[in-house]
Amino acid sequence: MAAKTNSIAIDGPAGAGKSTVAKRVAEILKFAYVDSGAIYRTAALYFVEKYGDGAEKAISDRQLLKTELAKFDIDFRIDAALNFIVLLDSVDVSSKIRTQQISNFVPRVATNVEVREKVNERLRGFALKNKVVMDGRDIASCVLPDSKLKVFLTADAKIRAKRRYDELIAKGDRADLNDILADVVKRDEMDEKRPVAPLVKVADAALVDSTGMNADQVVSHIVELAKKEFNL
Repeated sequence: MAAKTNSIAIDGPAGAGKSTVAKRVAEILKFAYVDSGAIYRTAALYFVEKYGDGAEKAISDRQLLKTELAKFDIDFRIDAALNFIVLLDSVDVSSKIRTQQISNFVPRVATNVEVREKVNERLRGFALKNKVVMDGRDIASCVLPDSKLKVFLTADAKIRAKRRYDELIAKGDRADLNDILADVVKRDEMDEKRPVAPLVKVADAALVDSTGMNADQVVSHIVELAKKEFNL
């Protein structure tokens, strides 16, 4: 049986606000925040930058993939402000991994068994040594099934798309709400039906639907759940 981890696992679909909420919960509780999706995005970035349009073919070549996994260096650290910094070959790529191109390729990387084994081993090792809040799509079901608190954070697809749209516009990026909604719906279907570690709410996870809630309310609710679970 896996060792019990002093962790909070927050799962949910794309655009549910997992990263924003998880980081704020971690700040309040003085836990380390770990963005598992950023690790997979970094793996996606590695293949996209190295192989370009051939990235799909490269990750499908098991021998080539084995060689690449043995040599590429993905790591992360938590800075003094509790920010999650992801590194590729010792270089901070936290901004580069947030493009739409990387978002589109992440599901292909995240469903690869070999990639998952490498990433999850690193994540579990960190969680066994630290109190963490970790968000993703299969944290409670696969990565940290022995988390003390498990949360499934979701919201209506239209609400999630609007949040993403507002985020992009605020950064000065061009965005089309209908396109984003279509991407959200497509990503939901891919995540729920993927053969490896599909998006699922585990039986003992607390369901938090943020459709009618703002970020502050979601954070407060999860913090209260954590205080009860961890006797804080």
